[in-house]
Amino acid sequence: MDDTETTDPATAAFVAHRNLLFTVAYEMLGSAADAEDVLQEVWLRWSGVDLATVRDRRAFLVRVTTRQALTRLRTLRRRKESYVGPWLPEPLLTAPDVAEDAELADSVSMAMLLVLETLGPTERAVFVLREVFGLEYAEIAEAVEKTPAAVRQIAHRARAHVAARRPRGTVSPAESRDALRAFQRAVETGDLQELLDLIAPDVVLLTDGGGVVRAAPSPVVGTEAVLPVLLRIAAARLEPVRVNGYPALAVHRDGVLDAVVALRLDDGVITGLYAVRNPEKLGRLERETAVSREGA
Repeated sequence: MDDTETTDPATAAFVAHRNLLFTVAYEMLGSAADAEDVLQEVWLRWSGVDLATVRDRRAFLVRVTTRQALTRLRTLRRRKESYVGPWLPEPLLTAPDVAEDAELADSVSMAMLLVLETLGPTERAVFVLREVFGLEYAEIAEAVEKTPAAVRQIAHRARAHVAARRPRGTVSPAESRDALRAFQRAVETGDLQELLDLIAPDVVLLTDGGGVVRAAPSPVVGTEAVLPVLLRIAAARLEPVRVNGYPALAVHRDGVLDAVVALRLDDGVITGLYAVRNPEKLGRLERETAVSREGA
């Protein structure tokens, strides 16, 4: 699809809601590449629809996107079972205004996407559509092909599940920036004491190499194990970037993007470090990706 102006009503409607549809698919899949594939499938179906029969174009497009994403999500879950090492979401370079929408930033954050990975496909769809995009139960029921009563129960279970696992407390953009600056300074200077002050004793580091590049094959837990890994990146060039709505670090070696490191903050300390090294997941760091909770 080419996002150019057009007088064709079907194309105009799709373009108007494209960022919203991408965000729905991405939050369900954690993969921008797969979200784009879903949008291509949605467009193929949408282009053959008689618009005169569509009462609410936005709702129709969200419904088709959800169903396509659910189908792909089930395939992805099988693929992830054979993934080499920890799997992390594909990071997105996002515009500064995403951080201004706290709910949107939280919903696309690396930490939240990892929490959503622990939900079943239908639970994930219901949670995303209800909690992030505010759809009514009846609309969600059509999208996931359940009754509204069943969707209410699923939503209740999903909320409880996410609440038990999501980061504790709300982190403001200023707190995130300050934590990232302090973390970058401590890593670059090799200041062990400052790192110990910033990082929780039971911090967890996940590194995603996808079997393509070197990465820890399992989670690295605790400061004693994590600190040596962090000090090894001190020689690299660290660049602050905004990834998935929050400050993160792009790690460059020999002029090439080597990794993206995102942080999870709980009660003012870093409890999670997410390092994406798989080169197949770093393509979106060259340009901003538009995410949205609304159509144009």
